[in-house]
Amino acid sequence: MDIRFAIITCSDTRGIAQDEAGAALAGLIGEAGWELLDHVVVTDDAPAISAAIVRAVDELGADVVLTCGGTGLSPRDVTPEATAAVCPRDVPGIAEAMRAYSMTKTRRAMLSRARVMQRGRALVINLPGSTKAARENWDAVADQLEHAVKMAQGGGH
Repeated sequence: MDIRFAIITCSDTRGIAQDEAGAALAGLIGEAGWELLDHVVVTDDAPAISAAIVRAVDELGADVVLTCGGTGLSPRDVTPEATAAVCPRDVPGIAEAMRAYSMTKTRRAMLSRARVMQRGRALVINLPGSTKAARENWDAVADQLEHAVKMAQGGGH
């Protein structure tokens, strides 16, 4: 199954050239044989993040949007709120699976506020901003993405 992805890195301190986590995710998408439609960096600003999600889904036609960064406890970490502002449907099991898997690596995973939500037929998955943590969270869920996308698009089991 071909899955179309967009990566949105949320950072006040990195540009696209310094976005190692986003680059790692792009590589993992390519290794899986899926398509990367877009990879952008936006500021840690809820309206900017929300607008990037809307663009990725509504204009580019992404099946899966991976946000990278802004899921922690810092006052500037607003990615979960920005996601919820434009995605009406929660998919808590995927976020729970990422945290459970990450807890086997570090107890600090319990500090993640990452969400997974749907905007129309697209999944929006909040990932951490560190390269190591983004890869680990990808590993936790990548093998279920084809089925999840199929279900989100109205397919049967």
